[in-house]
Amino acid sequence: MQRSSGGGEGSGLRRREALGVIAGLGIGTVAFRRALAVSAVAAGQVTEEMIRDAEWIAGIELDDEERQGVARGLSRALRDVEALRDVPLGNDVPPALLFRTAESNAPPPATRRDTPAPPGEPESPPPESPPTDSPPPGRPASDEDLAFLSVAEVSRLLRTRRVSAVELAKLSLERLRRHDPELLCVVSYTEDIALEQAERADRELAAGKRRGPLHGVPWGAKDLMAYPGTRTTWGATPYRDQVIDATATVARRLDEAGAVMVAKLSLGALAMGDRWFRGMTRNPWNTEQGSSGSSAGSASATAAGLVGFAIGTETLGSIVSPCTRCGVTGLRPTFGRVSRHGCMALAWSMDKVGPIARTVEDCALVFAAIHGADGLDPAAVDRPFDWPPARSLRDLRVGFFGDMEGSRELAVLREIGVQLVPFELPDGHPVEALRLILDAEAAASFDALTREGITEGLNAWPGIFRRARFTTAVDYIRANRVRRRLMDAMERAMERVDAYVDVRRRDLTLTNFTGHPTVVLPNGFRNGRDGVEVPTSITFTGRLFGETDLLSVARAYQKATGFHRRRPPLG
Repeated sequence: MQRSSGGGEGSGLRRREALGVIAGLGIGTVAFRRALAVSAVAAGQVTEEMIRDAEWIAGIELDDEERQGVARGLSRALRDVEALRDVPLGNDVPPALLFRTAESNAPPPATRRDTPAPPGEPESPPPESPPTDSPPPGRPASDEDLAFLSVAEVSRLLRTRRVSAVELAKLSLERLRRHDPELLCVVSYTEDIALEQAERADRELAAGKRRGPLHGVPWGAKDLMAYPGTRTTWGATPYRDQVIDATATVARRLDEAGAVMVAKLSLGALAMGDRWFRGMTRNPWNTEQGSSGSSAGSASATAAGLVGFAIGTETLGSIVSPCTRCGVTGLRPTFGRVSRHGCMALAWSMDKVGPIARTVEDCALVFAAIHGADGLDPAAVDRPFDWPPARSLRDLRVGFFGDMEGSRELAVLREIGVQLVPFELPDGHPVEALRLILDAEAAASFDALTREGITEGLNAWPGIFRRARFTTAVDYIRANRVRRRLMDAMERAMERVDAYVDVRRRDLTLTNFTGHPTVVLPNGFRNGRDGVEVPTSITFTGRLFGETDLLSVARAYQKATGFHRRRPPLG
């Protein structure tokens, strides 16, 4: 039976597809299902004769009424699958995770409500974060020093006209071109866009129109974010020439904040690891080593002083892991805090967008500009975010694990004045088994690749996609019910603390399924296997929508330790 795909997803009912449907119905043995699948492909439907002919292979015997029932059920199921596959679905179409009225999906109003909305209901956009009021620094003696200033420091230079946005954009582009052959962190240079945005920023700043602390600051976009006139390759060979005529919400908000986009940065193919169609993105601290992923280019370019900040995404470690490897600071916000509209979908119930920068303060300034509902991502919500924070550190309760007793980290936290509270993660839940949720959603996101047999340049995804097709709907739903139990247990665990600290990343899988926010920052150095010194990291994880308190603790720790001030030995 031939069909029109409607979505460019191939034609004809393949044997493995029929087998998947038959297997999902749980009928007969594997051999029986295979025999039915072969016959169904040839005839386009399942008949009583097919059932009868396949019975001897399976060693079972059905009566006429049972054969009729099985044939009718399988034929109907195959027709349903065909009808579903005839519907064109782009990567930007999410499943029905949330249900809203048309009014609640509209862009939020211009003023913020005083109290948070119920989960899933958008509020108004956040107010602009106030500028840092520290005295303006003098211009650094060298371009190298200028390149490694924090966003907050560069913002003060721009505000006082000690440096121009065009000068910063050109410096960033020059450094990207100089170091990319070694780091392989750039997918596309956006020079024309950058210079146009920088010239506009200089005109506005000269006229006294300041959009906020990001105005005129160069940044890089992980290349799964759509932006008009640029390729959006998703790091994968099948999409290396893809152009999406849309603007991701996070990019639009950075445009509105006056930031200057200088490049689209690398990611591992379809957001896996640090290998993409040009090779492996490198760690600036040790260029024999990959930068980890999947926000590989975002972390590498930020660590090397090639951009003021970058945007990354995380489904299961893609901000935390490369920030750890490259010695930079990253914020993985609460799930739903930042709209993913215009970004590649990998797992709709897990994907998160967040900033990567050289300081916690910088992450806070970027987060203030990008968070909030937009009426386009159905999972995106608005919650208050206040920066600078008003709450005293002495009022904040920070949890710690028993194996951290006597550590340098706890000594620093005592010195900065937070209340330390013993903490344990919820146990008794098969957390690692929940990965089948990610695999199933990712396989659905890229279903066309699997059915068309496309495997080149996709890292380990093809095998994962094929295996995920044998996950039943019942098992996927059951996994999400277990996930609900885990989320409830985590909420109870967090009742006694505002945040908790960890140096082992023992919660990476758990918190990506529960949606809790984490900030990762440099925490010292160690000798790698080849004797080269590389960074280590520490993470702080906060309550849902508790980014203000979370970043407040992390900023104080970072100021007290100063590990973020060291630079990688490039060139």
